[in-house]
Amino acid sequence: MNARLTTTLIKKDLTLFVRDRFYFLITVIGLILYVVIYWIMPANVDEELEIALFIPEQQQSGTFLDTEHGIKVTMFSTEDALQEAIKQSKYSAGVVIPEDFLSLIATGQKPRVTLYFSPQSSEELREAIKAMISRAAFMTSGIEDKIELKTEIIGNDMIGRQIPLRDRFIPLLLIAILGTEVLSLASLISTELTQNTVSAILATPVKLSHLLSAKAIMGMTMAFCQTVLFMLIIRGFSHEPLAVFMSLLLGSTLITGLGFLVAAMARDMMGVTSWGMIMFVIFVIPAIGTLFPGLISDWAKVLPSYHLIDAVSKLVSYHASFAEIKGDYFIMLGWSAVSTTAGVLTLRRRYR
Repeated sequence: MNARLTTTLIKKDLTLFVRDRFYFLITVIGLILYVVIYWIMPANVDEELEIALFIPEQQQSGTFLDTEHGIKVTMFSTEDALQEAIKQSKYSAGVVIPEDFLSLIATGQKPRVTLYFSPQSSEELREAIKAMISRAAFMTSGIEDKIELKTEIIGNDMIGRQIPLRDRFIPLLLIAILGTEVLSLASLISTELTQNTVSAILATPVKLSHLLSAKAIMGMTMAFCQTVLFMLIIRGFSHEPLAVFMSLLLGSTLITGLGFLVAAMARDMMGVTSWGMIMFVIFVIPAIGTLFPGLISDWAKVLPSYHLIDAVSKLVSYHASFAEIKGDYFIMLGWSAVSTTAGVLTLRRRYR
């Protein structure tokens, strides 16, 4: 590879990128906007306890919960409705009092009270709810240890992993940055193809390999620099910086190959936008799972962006070690190789 020719081509592409006001502006404004979105997100976890409660009508004459400061109780008419509310994470916990609660206590038997918890509920919350129910039973019967507690977690148990909302947004914002770069790179290549400037370039000593290398280097550099800048501003390198660095590098390589594919499939700017948005939607699906744990099924693991999002989320939010995410790296490396190879091969056909 001729370094001088490649450098010249990279400078040309950067100049064209800056001249394309639309993609240049959405790149700069988008990066600023993503940083602003992160910093205005709540930095702390909401500590207010919101509890769902189901008590059969015939039991509601008794006192079962004496709520304290910081605890909000909402009554439900059916147990199924309560479970659905917990499943949707509308409440941290739910308490179901059985129909024969008072009668069993009166006869000296232990009624079973079911406690439902969302995956985001903390261990302190679970213990507090258990203590609250035990105290309510004591106030009703005057005898300690008169009930049996059954605990169920609805969804994936996230005990000990309370993550602020803005930290859960990090993978989604990274995907937005990378998605913008896919559109920028594809737009640049598509413009050269539609305006037939490629023929003029290839009429010089520049070879097709030089042209593709320059595009790949520029695409990776632009994506990588933007994601690194974003992570620096939000202090995303505070834990395992080398591992985060490698994740961003592999992610940048992956989207460069996808940018080539979008450019090869698109026939004009409308095609770039259409195919680019399809790619973006596919990429963003796994990021939704970081916002709503337990929502995304295992099928999302086959998507190219899943392991990038999984690695970044574990490193930044859960302080995982390099060994815990090395499997993600191998898969990302495979996807990067596949996307880059496919992008180069398809783009070669378009250039010819």
